Order: sequence, then C-alpha cells, then structure tokens
Amino acid sequence: MTPAAAPLPPLHGLRVLDLATLFAGPLAATMLGDFGADVIKIEHPRKPDPSRGHGPSKDGIGLWWKLLGRNKRTVTLDLSTPGGRDALLRLAATADVVIENFRPGTLERWGLGWPELSTVNEALVLTRVTAFGQFGPYSRRPGFGTLAEAMSGFAAITGEPDGPPTLPPFGLADSIAALATAYAVMTALASRTATGRGQVVDMAIIEPILTVLGPQPLWYDQLGYVQPRTGNRSRNNAPRNTYRTSDGSWLAVSTSAQSIAERVMVLVGRPDLIDEPWFAEGTSRADHSDVLDEAVGSWIARHTRDEAMAAFEKAEAAIAPIHDIRDVMSDPQYRALDSVTEVLDPELGPLRMQNILFRLSETPGAIRWSGRPHGADTEAVLTELGLSAREIDTLRTEGAV
Repeated sequence: MTPAAAPLPPLHGLRVLDLATLFAGPLAATMLGDFGADVIKIEHPRKPDPSRGHGPSKDGIGLWWKLLGRNKRTVTLDLSTPGGRDALLRLAATADVVIENFRPGTLERWGLGWPELSTVNEALVLTRVTAFGQFGPYSRRPGFGTLAEAMSGFAAITGEPDGPPTLPPFGLADSIAALATAYAVMTALASRTATGRGQVVDMAIIEPILTVLGPQPLWYDQLGYVQPRTGNRSRNNAPRNTYRTSDGSWLAVSTSAQSIAERVMVLVGRPDLIDEPWFAEGTSRADHSDVLDEAVGSWIARHTRDEAMAAFEKAEAAIAPIHDIRDVMSDPQYRALDSVTEVLDPELGPLRMQNILFRLSETPGAIRWSGRPHGADTEAVLTELGLSAREIDTLRTEGAV
C-alpha cells in the first residue's frame, strides 16, 4: 500500500515579499513562512538587514538573523534604482503579499507605491508597518518599538511604585505588532477570497500594544481612573507577586480565580483570611496585598523551591518558577512541547531556537531552514522571473542587485 503523501502546509502557494527591517514586519513574515509561505526577503545589496548584526554573533555570523530569517529566501535589490524597481514590480506581479516598513512616502518616491503595485497585481496585499501609521502628525517621524512601549502606557504601569517607568529589555511592542500584522495579512487575504481584490494594510506599532494593555481607556473614560505602577502586584487580585524560597529561588503566584486564592490561603496556613469580608473579590483582596503577601511570602520563605512547587501542585494552586533562559532550555514542559527545537544550519551546524508558534493537527508548519546568507537566492529567484544571465549581470553592473 502506497503511503499517503504528507499534507501541504496551510500557506503553501502563498508568496510574500519581505521588504521590512527591525523587527515587526520581518517577524510577521517569518510567522507566515513557518506555515509554508514562500517568503522572499529583499535586502539592499550593500546594506544588509540590520538584524544580521544585531546582538551577539558567532564566527562573525549574527544569531538573531538565524531566527528572524528562517524559512526565507534572500534576494538583494536596490529599490531606488531603475533596475531594482523593475525587478521588484516583476516580483510583485507574482506575489500575494508585500510587507514593508519604510517611512511613509518612501515607496512612492521610488515609484513603488500602491498605484504602481496594484497596477501589476490587483490581488496584492500591501502591508505597511510603521511606528505611527501612514497618516497623522507623527506619521513621518522615525520610530521603533521602544517608542510604542513608552507612548502606549506600558512603561507608565511597569516598575515599582516609587521607581521610574520601566521599558522591557526586548522588542515587546515589535513582537506584539508582528502577531497583529500576521493576523491582518490573513484577514486581508480572506477578504480577497471573496472579492478577488487586494488592499493596503496600515499597521501602526503604537496600536497593538495599546490593545493588549486591557481596558485602560475605558477605565479612564468612565471613571477617570489612571492605572498606577504596582511592581509585581496587581490591582485586580491578590496575592499576586514573586516570592523567594529558602534556597534562594524565586516563584510567581497568581490567584486570578477566587477558588485558587482560597486554596492558597489554606495551603499557607491562613484559612482565617478567607472569612474576611474583603476576601470575596479580587479588587478588595488587592487592597490588602500587604497582609496576603506576608502570609504567602513567609510560608514560601520556609520551603525550598521544589517543596513549594510540589505543595502548590498538590493543592491545585497556580505557581511557576522564575526562569532564566537556562531554565527554559531544560524545563520538562517546554521539552515536551519542543518549544525550543534544533535546526541544522549550513554555516553554524546545529542551532536551537524557538519552534513555530502553534501546532496544527492536520497541516503543521515547520522550520525548513534557518536564516540564509545575504543575497544567497538572488540569482535563483530572478531566474524564476524569467531574467536571463545577461540581464542579471547587467543589474549587478548597475548596482541594482
């Protein structure tokens, strides 16, 4: 009996042109590539994507790029040249999605705006990812995710009450925007299925992070309430904090559900607190965080990490260790999920990196390869477009590739 062929990934046949850099746009393209899209990364011939040199490197090879560039073919084009522009338009005619993050007006200056792109391909989805969006008083300002973390209200509520506003030490706003961008692309493609026409996606990095911060605008609009910095505590429930064990480890406890809060109080030997009138609701419990933190913190301080974890698990109460990356790499749950998986890289050998974002039972995604060298696929992709070797050499002579 002939074995059944492996199912094609769900985005097989979708072509994405990734013109973006640092980091929301490229990460969105990576997510699409993980589920089978043919992602063609367009980089300047003489100025590679900055992520190739961002952060630590090994043997002169940037490691961040190995993650961000996975499942992408790499092509060099100088879009400001006539040859580069023409090649991009030929590519766009074969593509489903273009993702870019130039400042508004840049593509238009090169003759690659929506009028030109939609003329060669009316079904194209042009996805524009910028800090502030395509219009408004800030639209032409340079911007990065850090500014979104500052402007959205995230930094204002992060940190200790008596400390400064705190920015995250990683690309939080960019990553949230990448998730939103991938969702926006798939939404636009679903619309195209119904209409046959593409459209422009305008993604402002300052907006998705505002959405995930919850009902702050609603609270302010209706109550004039401005959420303060509370450190690791929450204004919505308690106990909720980090606590140190007798062997120097840190544990995080959450009691968003009333039943969990009650189980924790029984476990730590303070069932009397359950009978307090204020214990019945999360917000009123939060008003008594000092009492609850003392009860939980003093109990955890008398136990080792393993003892506390085992006791909480037996009590069906929510607890987790504070991991650094060393702990993540060895955690049995992450190992069971293969959340950090091994990829064989031609330049560096075996690499371990984050796996694809989610699992599909019938049409799973996969990491087919890690980030490839600058321009590695230029000749192959241009040849697919029908360019001859002589035409490609002419583009090289012109500096277009």
